[in-house]
Amino acid sequence: MAPDAGEVTLLLRSWTRGDKTALDRLMPKVYRELRRVAAGQFRLERSGHTLQATALVHEAYLRLVGQTCVDCQTRAHFFGIAANLMRQILVNHAERRGAAKRGGGNRVTLRDAGAFTEQPLLDVLALDQALDKLAKFDPRQTRIVELRFFGGLSEAEIAELLGVSITTVEREWRTARAVLYKDLSQRRPAEGEA
Repeated sequence: MAPDAGEVTLLLRSWTRGDKTALDRLMPKVYRELRRVAAGQFRLERSGHTLQATALVHEAYLRLVGQTCVDCQTRAHFFGIAANLMRQILVNHAERRGAAKRGGGNRVTLRDAGAFTEQPLLDVLALDQALDKLAKFDPRQTRIVELRFFGGLSEAEIAELLGVSITTVEREWRTARAVLYKDLSQRRPAEGEA
């Protein structure tokens, strides 16, 4: 069961102000929620994936704990940071596995991505490259994809975090999916030839 968002926010604010006991109380609550998000990601992964949800959360947790200057005022902001870390971890893992060279490797499913129904599995490195390309034109759309896909945040949480309306998040999520679908569709034939 997810912890009370208000309690997490209060602990985050205390931790940001340097209260180390707040960090001690925060991490078990956040860890469970991060584990739930990661488990959801890995239920959609191909079988035999070499990185497990627990390992993903542990690595994200260690990177979060290792931050010396964290300014997290809300639960959504914290999970936005975690989403970015999980993306980096998955990409680093895919690179280590040599996915780019063989066109295989780590594949991920973009849940809630209706535009991707024809191609449910995507190479995480190709997705990362497509997101980097999208970020040059629309950083907010890239952030929305990160927060939805890697962070598991709801549209309402993303809207709060970014300071925009839910309608804006919904519109930009649809647009980003379409742009990524087009980019990834164009990459697929070349990868199949390799």
